[in-house]
Amino acid sequence: MQTNTTPPYSSLVAVGDSFTEGMSDLLPDGTYRGWADLLAGRMAARTPGFRYANLAVRGKLIGQIVEEQVDVAAAMGADVITLVGGLNDTLRPKCDMGRVTGLLTEAVERLAPSCKRLVLMRSPGRQGPVLERFRPRMEELFACVDGLAARHDALVVDLYGAPSLGDPRMWDVDRLHLTAEGHRRVAEAVWQALGHEAEDTDWHTPMPATLPPGWLTRRVADARFARRHLLPWIGRRLTGRSSGDGLPPKRPELLPYEVPPA
Repeated sequence: MQTNTTPPYSSLVAVGDSFTEGMSDLLPDGTYRGWADLLAGRMAARTPGFRYANLAVRGKLIGQIVEEQVDVAAAMGADVITLVGGLNDTLRPKCDMGRVTGLLTEAVERLAPSCKRLVLMRSPGRQGPVLERFRPRMEELFACVDGLAARHDALVVDLYGAPSLGDPRMWDVDRLHLTAEGHRRVAEAVWQALGHEAEDTDWHTPMPATLPPGWLTRRVADARFARRHLLPWIGRRLTGRSSGDGLPPKRPELLPYEVPPA
């Protein structure tokens, strides 16, 4: 429920993988923005001295998030912590969901006491055969998220249930990451969940219908997707590599945040 007396949160730490890092919301300088940066910018605009850290790294599994990010985030003592993780695990051919939910539980148990407000999410899913294949695992993960939120008084932002974010037009050509418009809508969803007055009351509303692309256009797009994204992704899985190997956290220190120029 929205209120007019939103608590004056003065700091934000974001924990997670590529979704929280901001891929594929690409800026002109080649860096990624994403929903967490957009949210931090809104919060900074109303709170002088607002501080922000983003520990997310693309490709991270929930075990890596727990090992590399959770204790660091807890030690920062931020007002708000966002945690989104586990979805990369569900996309692996061999996925132990008991282990995934156990690690997510461990993360929440460490983070919840360290902040004023912990924010969890039911991640968005792109409509199509990939979602259908992995839907049971995703829904098991989200059931765990709901249960943890109830036990630890955390917020849950339901992106999975938002019709707008299932639309393929909200997803980049890699079919794994949201477009800039998708990230904007996620930022709006979290903003409202934190109690701020809505800037876009229709973020969850589907985009207007358009004619679907023709058969040839779809086949060309499928071939381009397979060449540029699917085959490299399969190669990393077969060799045990990750797109985030060797990359540092996006914003590793909790520092005052100035909104970058558009």
